Amino acid sequence: MARMPVGEDLRFIKTHMIAYRALYQLCKSHTLSLVHPSPQQVVRRDSAPSVLAMSKQIRLGILTPSSNTALEPLTFQIVASVPNVSVHFSRFPVTEISLSAKGLAQFDHSVIMQAAQLLADAEVDMIGWSGTAAGWMGFEGDEKLCETITKATGIPATTSVLALNKALDIFKVKKLGLVTPYLDDVQESIMKNYNAIGIEITSETERHLRMVKNSDIALVGEDVLETLVGQVVEGGAEAVSTFCTNLVAAHKVELWEAKYGVPVLDTVTTVTWDMLRQCGVDTKAIKGWGRMFQET
Repeated sequence: MARMPVGEDLRFIKTHMIAYRALYQLCKSHTLSLVHPSPQQVVRRDSAPSVLAMSKQIRLGILTPSSNTALEPLTFQIVASVPNVSVHFSRFPVTEISLSAKGLAQFDHSVIMQAAQLLADAEVDMIGWSGTAAGWMGFEGDEKLCETITKATGIPATTSVLALNKALDIFKVKKLGLVTPYLDDVQESIMKNYNAIGIEITSETERHLRMVKNSDIALVGEDVLETLVGQVVEGGAEAVSTFCTNLVAAHKVELWEAKYGVPVLDTVTTVTWDMLRQCGVDTKAIKGWGRMFQET
């Protein structure tokens, strides 16, 4: 390799000396250290007080049906304005919504628990089941699931349906408008379960689309949903639930509330709302996603 002339050697050394001095001054002015910390300086996550404790990251873990393509982007958007909150997802197999043996077996707790354990590995602060199966299978199923998750992982849990029921109580709703994509018998089971707890759903305040394949549900258009919401409000609903976490509906809630004058409780939104509240987050910071965040 050819040698550079002596003059160029000196210029090269001088240039690098200037760069090193600048770096030294930068480190000094920002109290940075370029040496390895001593054992006493190492910050442990479980030590307090610490830098990590000062900027606590809240991790929300969401249980997700495998064929669902709506809830993840919607959930990310809902929490986007909240500092230090991240959302993490774990899937388990769900492809159809029906009362068949196959359809019901998808929601066996042993299957869901495998996905919950993966979220626990990430040390999330709360686990939420973003799904509505308890609507037709019974609310006690979600209560039992939450107990099982917490017992196995030590992490508190909630679900879209249990959170919806909390919101209905807060808003003192006695006549609910139910908008779903589900089959006739699935819809009838949901109506029966709500009527049993004193929440009236009638033929005038329900609409459903008779769909079974879950991946197709995310393709339902906003104009279709808006029509159905309007119809159940005309039927006398005091509040409306877009009751399926694969409906692309949550981002329209504020518009529908303004247009129809009643709370609209989307089930992607309900579980996110409840998780944030239980983690101590002031949900009023979340604007544009409906009255539930602002009035509870």
